[in-house]
Amino acid sequence: MDLRFSAEELAFRDEVRAFLRERLPPELAAKVQQGLRLTRDDMARWHAILHEQGWLASHWPREWGGPGWGPVQRFIFEYECALAGAPRIVPFGVHMLGPVLIRYGTEAQKRHWLPRILDGRDWWCQGYSEPGAGSDLASLTTTAVRDGDHYVVNGQKTWTTLGHYANRMFALVRTDRDAKPQEGISFLLIDLDSPGVEVRPIITLDGEHEVNEVFLTSVRVPLDRLVGQENQGWTIAK
Repeated sequence: MDLRFSAEELAFRDEVRAFLRERLPPELAAKVQQGLRLTRDDMARWHAILHEQGWLASHWPREWGGPGWGPVQRFIFEYECALAGAPRIVPFGVHMLGPVLIRYGTEAQKRHWLPRILDGRDWWCQGYSEPGAGSDLASLTTTAVRDGDHYVVNGQKTWTTLGHYANRMFALVRTDRDAKPQEGISFLLIDLDSPGVEVRPIITLDGEHEVNEVFLTSVRVPLDRLVGQENQGWTIAK
């Protein structure tokens, strides 16, 4: 591929290549290049290496722990990582939830949750799909009803990738059953060790356990786990 970079961009590419030579564990690269499944420890190990370097959240602003790179730097980094066989970062915390919190979260939410994404204290999964709401996600039926200073959540999520590794889930829940489908949904952060949460494995045809179903039965979620405004979750998720 004929890639034309400036001298500064070429110097950055050399820096990335040197980092990958020195810090990418050969056994992880071998697994990636052979198409083998990575363990949780494998994923967490590379996550920690990138975090130590300050390169984990390549698209986050410096204010919240990102390197402050522009589009070309991000492209060079991703391209060189792919060539070297580096594992892909588990996307749910770094790539999905982080930018949502930076854009829509309160100051308290950002200060609490973003560092925990970066240092690996929290492993997030995505609670969107349901048995009757996949391609038609707006038909989701998991409900969250206010009860004092909590929401009470009832419903089921499915195809929850790596949910058996996660301790938290960001989820779309229905907070207004009388509104139009897209207008009655909220974006909620749920602790998976809460009473009433059950994660069950879905074993796929290849015999692997990557996805799950998550049952939520009268799960109490504090009101401060709402991201953005109530009933604006559809816009936030997009």
